Amino acid sequence: MAITQAMCTSFKSQLLTGTHDFTNGTGNVFKLALFAISGGGKGSTTATLGATTTAFSTTGEIASSGSYTTGGGTLTNVTPTTSGTTAFTDFADLSFTTATITARGALIYNSSATNASVAVLDFGADKTSTTGTFTIQFPVADASNAIIRIA
Repeated sequence: MAITQAMCTSFKSQLLTGTHDFTNGTGNVFKLALFAISGGGKGSTTATLGATTTAFSTTGEIASSGSYTTGGGTLTNVTPTTSGTTAFTDFADLSFTTATITARGALIYNSSATNASVAVLDFGADKTSTTGTFTIQFPVADASNAIIRIA
């Protein structure tokens, strides 16, 4: 089982049908859920996430701890913009406090659109917090680094 970083294929198609609205304050609600591999998820399940992931599922999601609850946390959108010929959007960093977490990756999904998947993040190795703060730090919101870019 694995977590492979990717922009989900279903998300690409849904962009063309207007499923996702990233506008800050008036757009859809996007969330980020954390996942484990090697049987580390809820009920010892393992996550398999990648380009073919179409929607959020609790299979392999980490157990609730501290401020992390089932389904993950709500992201704060950075309203889409352009630079040159690239359109992009991003999110504010997200932290889960007083949490004991071991996660290998995450899924960004649109909870306003039947939990439609957007992107899978692979941390490259297990990341851990022990009764502390687990933070997802997003890259700079620009045409070269933003988490979602269309060039």
